[in-house]
Amino acid sequence: MANILKELASKRPASKRTTSKEPSASSEPKLYDSSLPVQTHFRTCNLCEAMCGIKVEYQGEHVVRISGDDDDPHSNGYICPKGYAIQDLHNDPDRLKTPLKRVGDKWLPIDWDQAFDEVAERLVGIQEKHGNDAVAAYWGNPTSHNLGLILALHPFRQALSSRNMHTGSSVDQLPHMVNAYMMFGSSFLFSIPDIDRTQYMLMIGANPAASNGSLMSAGDVKARLKSITKRGGKLVVVDPRQTETTRFASEHQFIKPGTDALLLIGLIQVIVNKGLGKSLNHLPLNGNIEALVPLVNTISLDRIAQITSISKDEITRIATEFATAESAVCYGRWGMSVQEFGGLNHYLMQMLNIVTGNLDRAGGMMFTTPAADLLSVIDNDGYDRCRSRVHNMPETFGEFPIAHLPDEILTPGIGQVKAFVCTSANPVISSPNGTKVEEALESLEFMVSIDFYLNETSRLADIILPPTGPFEHEQYDIIFNMLAVRNVTKFAPPLFEQKSYMRSDHQIFHGITKRINTLKAKGKLAATVKSTALNLLGDYLTPERTIDLMLRTGPYGDGWKNMLNPLANKGLTLKKVKENVHGMDLGPLQPRMPEVLHTQDKRINLYPRAMVKDLERLQEHFGEAYKPDALTLISRRDLRTNNSWMHNSKRLVKGKNRCTLLVHPETANQYNVADGELVKLSSRIGGLNVEMTVTETMMPGVVCLPHGWGHHREGMKLSVASAHAGVSINDITDETRSDPITGTSAFTGMPVSIEKIA
Repeated sequence: MANILKELASKRPASKRTTSKEPSASSEPKLYDSSLPVQTHFRTCNLCEAMCGIKVEYQGEHVVRISGDDDDPHSNGYICPKGYAIQDLHNDPDRLKTPLKRVGDKWLPIDWDQAFDEVAERLVGIQEKHGNDAVAAYWGNPTSHNLGLILALHPFRQALSSRNMHTGSSVDQLPHMVNAYMMFGSSFLFSIPDIDRTQYMLMIGANPAASNGSLMSAGDVKARLKSITKRGGKLVVVDPRQTETTRFASEHQFIKPGTDALLLIGLIQVIVNKGLGKSLNHLPLNGNIEALVPLVNTISLDRIAQITSISKDEITRIATEFATAESAVCYGRWGMSVQEFGGLNHYLMQMLNIVTGNLDRAGGMMFTTPAADLLSVIDNDGYDRCRSRVHNMPETFGEFPIAHLPDEILTPGIGQVKAFVCTSANPVISSPNGTKVEEALESLEFMVSIDFYLNETSRLADIILPPTGPFEHEQYDIIFNMLAVRNVTKFAPPLFEQKSYMRSDHQIFHGITKRINTLKAKGKLAATVKSTALNLLGDYLTPERTIDLMLRTGPYGDGWKNMLNPLANKGLTLKKVKENVHGMDLGPLQPRMPEVLHTQDKRINLYPRAMVKDLERLQEHFGEAYKPDALTLISRRDLRTNNSWMHNSKRLVKGKNRCTLLVHPETANQYNVADGELVKLSSRIGGLNVEMTVTETMMPGVVCLPHGWGHHREGMKLSVASAHAGVSINDITDETRSDPITGTSAFTGMPVSIEKIA
């Protein structure tokens, strides 16, 4: 890295200010010194949602070994292959460490102050000329693992004051959030499957054996899945593919992609028509559960069976087993979210849990009690308070669907997006119609990327601000503690000291936010006083101070009464959490109704207007005129590489080709293609040439391609990923297919065709 920066510096134009903070050969740490003792550090793996504890043995800044932490109460020593690879991110020679600015076709290093000044000046200048909404921002999934970044984003959003905010939620989990807001009163009031105590788990469109548990943070989830059947319970997996999770299941049912809502209606229909519902006296309901009967009886069970490809007898059996089980939970994830009825799917899933009495009870769907409750400080929650300019889509929690951002950039008019802030995200290969995303980003007046890789998206920026790596800042899972299958808490300080030429995500955003506040307040006394106060508050509220405050005032702390008297404080504090280096288990999930609800009347809204209306759309869509597509596409993730930014680790991409198209033998014969052949996979958007794998794990008429690949574009600096490029599924995904309630892209069930390549 030092040699690269020196080479770039030698090419810098004379007019450019130099920096004294660039890493040099002498300032870079000596990674390995055998004379140093081997030390041990405990923290949490940040590469997926599972929150597995890791034990890091190191000498100097050389990581000797990473293993699972046997004493971590959440994961009990388990880690997946990703856990071993965190050191690859830390040591990656392709990793950026100081700011870069595009000058012509070259990237030149600049110092941090110059970078912060220029970013703030360009963003404010564009807003002054075109309005606040002319600046858009997007942050991806890694944001959720970064305490400092999470805490710094809210002040940054306030400073920008733009409507055009986006996150990875709209290609992932927005149906969960919209339904949670409509039924429970908060987008972040996630319901969590009590996997450790359930006797019957119905899993639709989820694959925790590969994801390690998504919106269900569960260390060693495979052991937890095995435990269901070991204690005499049952795990039923419904998916168009026999996923890795089916290895632990009691049974697997193929389902036609995009028809999950029909299956859920069928299950509820059987339960209410047979009188199998349970007592709901423990639930505060706004609505009469009997009103559900006519809503789910509009489509016959015979028709449901025909379209879903699950027989009427099987639907009846599963519904009966679910309703009569000692405890049961229906859990759906990504495959159920990314459909044209993604929002409705999650509503019906929740209604299935409710009607059988399995919401807010042990073994059913429950709510966490996090030690540092982010819900207590959220002040911008809501739905459909404004609409997007081009596609008239509703906002959720102050954000719009990322699939429609390219049109907001490319469509002229008042409110057109002219500048873009991209954080921990790679939308060129992670958002629908990546080619169109690329075209839109190239047309911007200004773009800044906060990323430590020069990847498919950041290569299009004007300035790149690389943050510290996972070992160089504090670690506390404020998001995933809200999603955990048990109440847990854990804090880890930085393993390695941050170098003088580095900045953390928190420092980057705080530095830019301060400058934006100052620039916008210039010449206005009241605004200057306010911005000065906000900047000083931001200086004081470091991530550690903020999390300590939240712990003290949280459900396990002493509240405000002993804040000024530490000796009298017997509740949870950051100091106490730090002393428990392996983490703290705060107990199983507990019933939390009605106090957990954020609705005005403290009751569950059983019949949100948007969901009831969408039942009419469902009935019309699958009416007599419905004709299923001959061939449809679904996606998948791999345990080793579930995100695009993990593909630059050799240990995660080595071995067999993981970016192949999975096809059932019957489908392969139909299209006259064979295992290992290169085929052209086409959609309305375009085509891809991809290697094919013939496997009976696929449902006939369905093909499957993983997401996150396609590292073939020019201008990147990802040596390992480029050597294992694969193809990007988002080069053929159709951005016009989405769920109208949530705006979530409908990846699942997209019509495609395949043909042999001569």
